[in-house]
Amino acid sequence: MKQQRYDVVIVGGGAAGLSGALTLARARRSVLVIDAGEPRNAPASHVHNYLGRESTPPGELLAIGRGEVTGYGGEIVEGRVASAERLPGEGARGFRVVTEGGSTVEARRLLVTTGLVDELPPVPGLAERWGREVLHCPYCHGREVADRPVGVLSVGPLAVHQALMWRQWTDDVTLFRHTGPEPTDEEYEQLAARGVAVVDGEVTGLEVADDRFTGVRLAGGRVVPREALVIQARFTARSAVLESLGLVPVAQEMGGEVIGTYIPTDPFGATEVPGVWAAGNVTRLTEQVIGAAAAGLMAASAINGDLIGEDTRDAVEARRRG
Repeated sequence: MKQQRYDVVIVGGGAAGLSGALTLARARRSVLVIDAGEPRNAPASHVHNYLGRESTPPGELLAIGRGEVTGYGGEIVEGRVASAERLPGEGARGFRVVTEGGSTVEARRLLVTTGLVDELPPVPGLAERWGREVLHCPYCHGREVADRPVGVLSVGPLAVHQALMWRQWTDDVTLFRHTGPEPTDEEYEQLAARGVAVVDGEVTGLEVADDRFTGVRLAGGRVVPREALVIQARFTARSAVLESLGLVPVAQEMGGEVIGTYIPTDPFGATEVPGVWAAGNVTRLTEQVIGAAAAGLMAASAINGDLIGEDTRDAVEARRRG
């Protein structure tokens, strides 16, 4: 860190954080990004649905973004933020950010873009194949497994919806009931009409050969050949920094099922704590990379506008004092 106080400190250097940093640096704001180096999409081979950057490897996209931010004078450092607090004392404005290493830096405003953690169902082998053949988002990976045998692991009521979604990309879909609820008669009819097979029994593991996922192993020993397996991960916001400021994560439901937790914000990313914004998956669990980048831009624009207001009030006050 080249200085001890910045206009904005951004916690998290993924698409949302770097987009926000780029916007603020171009607005001639002093901005520092503190990044722990744990991007959610690191296991994936490519980023998709990002106009102009389709199929770019995630690491390459981040490297391009870092170069753009530093090219406009923004700073990026590696580190993990432990907490943040409002500066004490009457008349003090801004925040103190504390890293796990013990270093501190002050900021007039904070933008938190720490993302989320994908909590996988407790089935042996899922974590090792996550982002490769174990998938969750058809818009991220559907095209890459088109026309191949795909399985859907049921752990909740959204599994039928997932199976019908993935049927758009392949006509060979099998729903493994596992620990999920039994489909209703209407759902069974929908699955049958779309040619989705349903397999009873608990899944106990994955079959892998030559570093390739080849099938799903059931409790009775039967192996059902598959080339990809869709799961419903629980999306848990990395909200520790925001919680240290007094914010509380809330549950998000979809189809009557809790799919994760997030920090609420207004449409521009402002949280309930004045001076603190959030963007990306920490506040919108289903946001894709391009949406996270757009959210970072939106939040940064709002932050700059807020700082302009403060700068103007200070200038008026100074003018009145002569």
